[in-house]
Amino acid sequence: MSRSAPLALILGIPGTTLSPDERALFRETNPLGLFLGRRNQRDPDQLRALIDDFREAVGRADAPVLTDQEGGRVSHLDSGAWPLYRAFADFGALARRDLDAACRAMRLSSQAMATMMSGLGLTSGSTPVLDLVFDTTSAVIGARSFGPDPEIVARLGREVIDGMLECGSMPIMKHIPGHGRARLDSHKERPVVDTARDVLRDTDFAPFAALKDCPWAMVSHVVYAAYDAERPASVSPVIHDVIRNEIGHQGVLVSDCIFMEALSGSLPERVRQVLDAGYDIALHSHGTVAESAAAAAAARPLTAAATARIAAADDRLDALRVDVDGTLAAVEAIFRAHPAA
Repeated sequence: MSRSAPLALILGIPGTTLSPDERALFRETNPLGLFLGRRNQRDPDQLRALIDDFREAVGRADAPVLTDQEGGRVSHLDSGAWPLYRAFADFGALARRDLDAACRAMRLSSQAMATMMSGLGLTSGSTPVLDLVFDTTSAVIGARSFGPDPEIVARLGREVIDGMLECGSMPIMKHIPGHGRARLDSHKERPVVDTARDVLRDTDFAPFAALKDCPWAMVSHVVYAAYDAERPASVSPVIHDVIRNEIGHQGVLVSDCIFMEALSGSLPERVRQVLDAGYDIALHSHGTVAESAAAAAAARPLTAAATARIAAADDRLDALRVDVDGTLAAVEAIFRAHPAA
């Protein structure tokens, strides 16, 4: 039977439907939510059926279902069944030509994306990316970033957050407290940033602080040596306190995917490390039934504080719906009216 409180864990699956073993696992362990990647999302009917099946298994019609849908190359709804969206770098470049036009275009694009995702039953596209980008930034960020200017990143990030909320999709700002100074891809290696605290506060941390009211945030796997030289942010109680007390974010905190090679230890150990550091939820975004069962065994129920944060976030979702194709056409009209030199 499902536990009274969901586990502080989001799991993933390999296919486009739930197997009997996956359905039984979800029913018995009651993870908070499900993460879906490209491999899981073929067309609207299939996706809605999969989401409904998961929610029925855990017995919660509002169980969060997340994907990665930022725009550009990180668009997991890209099978051809859905429209494509511009990368954040395009909006950042437009902002350097005309900030007001870029903000308008970003708001419209976010409303269109949120309307599309809400109609599918998805809770969130795990967006916006608020990482700065520098000449030395790992290519894993690249065009996912609005650019190097913290003020422009914050202005455009605000349009994403507000546009998503208006149309019923949960914004998740990432990768707090900032991945831009990492020279390595945390999917493959452990990045270490040795930048001084005052510089980080004025640059990388600044967009997250400016948008600290974002309901959810995803925590990076980057080591910030000026604060904690030993542990990546997602497993560091020190960085947890920086996010809560210095940056000021009081919303839901979920780790980036624990499969990433920046972390060490077994997958169950990584789940425990995330939760022991004080974060609300560990993200285990794919894996076999056996791996998911081991992660669930290592997890624990959501705390009362995390449950309250999730409820407060849900209360901020509105029900606006826009015409997706027409709104995206309006976005393209703005870009045509402000061409690059």
